[in-house]
Amino acid sequence: MGGSFDFFEYYVFFYASSMFLLYIYLGFSSFIAITRYRRYNSRFDDDMLLTSPLIPGISVVAPAYNEEKTIIVNVKSLLTLEYPLFEVVIVNDGSKDKTLDLLIDEFELEETEYAYVEKIKTKPFKRIFKSKNPKYSILTVVDKENGGTKADASNAGINASQYPYFLCTDVDCILARDTLSKMIKPVLNSTTRVVGVGATLRMSNSCDIEDGVITRVRPPKRLIPRFQEIEYLRAYLFGKMGWSLLNCVPNISGGLGLYERDVAVNAGGYDGESHAEDMDMMTKVISYMINNNEKYKIEYIPISCCWTEGPPTVNVLGRQRTRWGTGLAQFFIVHRKIFLNPRYGRLGMFVFPTVFLYEFLAPIIEAFGFIYFILLILKNDVNWDLFYYIFFYSYTFGIFISTMVLYYDNYVQKHYQTFRETLSLWLTSFLEPFIYHPLIVFFALRGYFNFFTSREREWGAMTRQGFDSTEKKKEKAIEEATLDADVKST
Repeated sequence: MGGSFDFFEYYVFFYASSMFLLYIYLGFSSFIAITRYRRYNSRFDDDMLLTSPLIPGISVVAPAYNEEKTIIVNVKSLLTLEYPLFEVVIVNDGSKDKTLDLLIDEFELEETEYAYVEKIKTKPFKRIFKSKNPKYSILTVVDKENGGTKADASNAGINASQYPYFLCTDVDCILARDTLSKMIKPVLNSTTRVVGVGATLRMSNSCDIEDGVITRVRPPKRLIPRFQEIEYLRAYLFGKMGWSLLNCVPNISGGLGLYERDVAVNAGGYDGESHAEDMDMMTKVISYMINNNEKYKIEYIPISCCWTEGPPTVNVLGRQRTRWGTGLAQFFIVHRKIFLNPRYGRLGMFVFPTVFLYEFLAPIIEAFGFIYFILLILKNDVNWDLFYYIFFYSYTFGIFISTMVLYYDNYVQKHYQTFRETLSLWLTSFLEPFIYHPLIVFFALRGYFNFFTSREREWGAMTRQGFDSTEKKKEKAIEEATLDADVKST
């Protein structure tokens, strides 16, 4: 027994040490990548880009499943993007609520004949809707049977798209108006073929939104989305920007990812059974390029282009992160032939092992470490001086990372209007290890358990709060003030 415990202690020591070194590397490399982006971003002037007759067309693909609370404001947001040649393809994935009915009424849709070619196999396609109003001529709505995953719905949208690039997003996302021009720039800037581009996502909770456009960025007021804001900034500005310097980006977020359409289709599109569709698509696209002996690049830009409504409660967060855990376990089983396979170069020999060690195994190691610590307490065998030293070192290191991420965020583009807003987000990072992180570990383990016990896996309900415009917020404030006055008078 003692030998097993000794081995575990040494393993955790070397594992933690290597993780700290990895974060230090990512800190430096992400800063270099961000600085390079700021320096060379002006090569293509935005005005020239938007007026060029050679600009490539982009299809914006957004799956929707039971999104009646936010579907209209989000589709309107997508329709107001500033780009000379694009279309919006909404996929109604067998919604059981009024999602499709609301779309038909709001955008004057009617069923139409359409050359839908199923280049990627999906659950049965039903029909295509287009608008009778020329104002919405760029909008296409695909109606299909529910496929159980966002991946299957995304494939239907790709089948219906017509342009050489597609941007896959979530229908609950709010995109910056210049998102498409920002995302296409790395493709136009590079001498190497860029087959995928990602950008920074953040929380839309508590932001001011008017007609599908964010008019004022604010940090989330509620604690759970506030934790997610920090987590997302850390993942994109510290993680993916760092990996992009080595062309080793592990995945492009499913919430905002630009791909070359022909490459994605030839690679087989999204795995319709996958719950980690972002990692799956990335892996298939890179594998396709490697198998065809073609050079490629995956780019990431530090600009915040997308705001998504984060889970507002622990229950909703649990459903989301359990599905993510299930998808991660599924991903490594499906693509196991790539793991440590030299044929796939940096993907097989570096990206896969790194994600496996520091993302997949991390919740398992932490859970065993917690159990081990409890056993040491019961045995009265804890070296408390060493414990306090390790805890202080780890805790301050985590705070340092969050501090650097917030600095990077302001270095790239200052979104918060007051120092107090940034300070409040920074102070939240002090609570993250005690409240948010244990929840994330638990939900990941539950996702692994669900996968390996073959429990039912589906889209998962994300309870939307809906977006309030600033006018509606004013009306609510007036109503509440009036109600308070009435109560006091009685």
